[in-house]
Amino acid sequence: MKKSLGQKLLGTWNTKTIVGVAVGAALFAVLMNFGGIKVTTNTSLTSAYIVPAIVGALFGPLPAALAAGLGNVLADLIGGWGFWFDWSLGNFVCGYFAGLFGAFGADIEDGKFAVKDAIIYAVLCIVGCALGFGVVTPVLTYAWYSSELTITWIQASAAIVSDASVLIIVGIPLLFALAKRNAKGTNLSKE
Repeated sequence: MKKSLGQKLLGTWNTKTIVGVAVGAALFAVLMNFGGIKVTTNTSLTSAYIVPAIVGALFGPLPAALAAGLGNVLADLIGGWGFWFDWSLGNFVCGYFAGLFGAFGADIEDGKFAVKDAIIYAVLCIVGCALGFGVVTPVLTYAWYSSELTITWIQASAAIVSDASVLIIVGIPLLFALAKRNAKGTNLSKE
């Protein structure tokens, strides 16, 4: 199915997408709290970052961003840490880039995800994590909370490496598997 530029950049929106975002945000929140290994203060190597990859593959970049950003808000609520909207917006940016690979030709729904698409996805994940946690989060931390940035930079560096690693190392094989599963359904022939 051919998608418009708007659908490639904003996702395809319907009831299924809204449910996908809600489930994705809830799963992201739970995995942020209970599915990780501490790397630095308040930063974990977490399985939660597979959620934006899946939501992005199924629904597009904006739904992936919302699942990650809202998921971080819910994770803060569940964890009792208070609300850190600077990190929530950093997750939003990271999630958007993780879901953006469909704008460059990949289409998991139609079973199209090649090595070229995996490379584009990996680059987008690195850029998204670097922008989200290396730029957006520290700038907002300083602007909103007037915080000392030393701890934020340490946490941001750990988040860039750990989150991009999960998105790439776990995400790429998962995206290949989803595309392969969906490709089987598209090989129907008329008799």
